[in-house]
This record gives sequence, C-alpha cells and structure tokens, in this order.
Amino acid sequence: MQKFIGTGVALVTPFNNDLSVDVEALINLVNFNIENGTNYLVINGTTAESATITKEEKQLIIDVIIKATNKRVPLVLGVGGNNTLEVVKELKTRDFTGIDGILSVAPYYSKPTQEGFYQHYKALAEATDLPIILYNVPGRTAKNMEPATTLRLAKDFSNIVAVKEAGNNQQQYNALLKDKPADFLIISGDDDLALGVTLAGGSGVISVIGQAYPAEFSKMIQLGLEGKNQEAYKIHFKMMDIIDYIFEENNPAGIKTVLQELNICKNDVRLPLVKASEQLQTKIADYVKAF
Repeated sequence: MQKFIGTGVALVTPFNNDLSVDVEALINLVNFNIENGTNYLVINGTTAESATITKEEKQLIIDVIIKATNKRVPLVLGVGGNNTLEVVKELKTRDFTGIDGILSVAPYYSKPTQEGFYQHYKALAEATDLPIILYNVPGRTAKNMEPATTLRLAKDFSNIVAVKEAGNNQQQYNALLKDKPADFLIISGDDDLALGVTLAGGSGVISVIGQAYPAEFSKMIQLGLEGKNQEAYKIHFKMMDIIDYIFEENNPAGIKTVLQELNICKNDVRLPLVKASEQLQTKIADYVKAF
C-alpha cells in the first residue's frame, strides 16, 4: 500500500462566521497541501469535527475535496462509529468513487473487549473491498486496542492494510513494529512521535500540524523514511513547540488558529468545542510570525 506511505493530513473543516462550511477555504487548504508535498488527504476524521457535521455537510465536503484534488493524491475517508451494523451498512451502500481507502476509528464509548474490537473490524473488512486503516485512539475512545488485536486483524484480513496508532505510547508502537506482517503499515497518529516511529520502521504519519506546514512536515517524514535522522530532527525540533500548542486545549481549535494566522481559514469551531483562548492564540501567533 505505497499510497499510504509518507505524510497524510487529517483535514479540518473550515467554517464561515455563521458556522456553515467554508467551501472556498477548504479548496485552498487542499491545494496548499498538495502543492507543498502532502502525500495523501484524510476526509471527515475527528480533526474535521465529524461528530458535529451533518450527513449533508459530510457529502458536500467529500464532493468538494474529490473535485479539488482531481486525482493528484490519494484520498482516505473517515467511516467509523460504535454501531457496527450502521458502519457496515454505510460501507455496503455508499458510493466510494474517488476514495482510495477507509480510516475507521475504534468503537468509542462502548469500551469493547479485545474480542469485540476484532469482531467489529472483521465485520467491516467483510463488508468492503476497499483498503481499511484501523484507527486506535484510546484518549478519545476510552479503550485501547492492544497490539495483539491489531496484528491479529492485520494477519487475518488482506484489506486491513494499516493502523493509525494514536495512543502516544512508544512501547505500543514498538510492539507493533516488532511483530507486524511485512506489508502492514504502522502509521503514527501522534505528531510529536511521528519522526521517531518512522525512523523505527513506521510508514509515516496522519498528521494534524502537517496541514499548516506541509512542506516542512512532509520533508521531515521523507527524511525519516530515508533514515536521515540528523536532518529530520532539525525540522522536528523546530516544530516541537507548535505541536504542543495545537493540542494544549482542544483539537482542532489549535490547528485552526495556526491556519488563521496563515490566512488559510478562520478559527471558528462548533460547540461543544470553543475557540482557542486568547493566551493560546497569542502563543501561536508569535510562533507563526517567527517560523
């Protein structure tokens, strides 16, 4: 699955002041990323505020991004939830024309057992021929999918091609890298650990900060894939502070503040999220000016 190696970005959903989808800003964000080296784009992930976007808006976002991308880079669509039957139904009935793969978050809130995780993803894998990227993010789902479960799925289903691991746990990354099948991709979902994971044998990142600094971040990951650790860490060290800032309060309020400072989109978010505090906005503005 070469198409998911390198730097993917989990796109935000830009909003107008009335909190409608800002289509023009979304197109600009897509073009900015493609023109500056992002390898693939992720649509309607959690960074896109997918929990507070309507079904009609999600389709609008998909249509806009497919058209703007114009097959220049692969597209991954977020399709997940804790109602397995509903996710299976969507996989069987949605038109996936223009979509290259699925990112499916581990079931949240329900806190399934490891066998529950396995059976959930088994049902998804049997419902579609599309490549599936598992998404383990225990900080949001309230339950960790353990490496043994991820690797069991990797070995049992040929269309489960990767995991976006976002537990911010280096030991868990190492366990996955140590025992993974040769063609299974370990993708970092943690911007702060992405370079180290890549250097250890990972396949890159699905990033949040990458969409604001696509040239720098994608170059860092490419250097990591080439084993050029000293050059790569120069970029990593330069970006450490902004990575901390964007996750200091909530995601995507932080990254939207960066994008506003770069004149790409406004920093509006939908409740229950709120804009970054004035203190955080000042820190981010100072970083962007000095970058």
